[in-house]
Amino acid sequence: MPQFVVERNIPGLGDMDKETLREISAKSNAVVASLGEPYTWITSYVTGDKMYCVHEAESAEAVYRHAEKGGFPADRVTEITTLIGPHSAR
Repeated sequence: MPQFVVERNIPGLGDMDKETLREISAKSNAVVASLGEPYTWITSYVTGDKMYCVHEAESAEAVYRHAEKGGFPADRVTEITTLIGPHSAR
């Protein structure tokens, strides 16, 4: 199944406390469960005023549906075409 990077602009995100981030995570999980289609939230990276999430879904449209239902911004959704890392040098 395709994976996507979701860029979210959220002012003040990096200053949010753990409880607020837990609530956001719980809401995202609930939306995933309600979508009625294959969908997996892999991980998210919080960096200041942005969050970069990796989601697995059948299409970018499904990722946008997740964002809309959860009230989350999805400023850019880009399909991951290749993964590289230290192992790629071998």
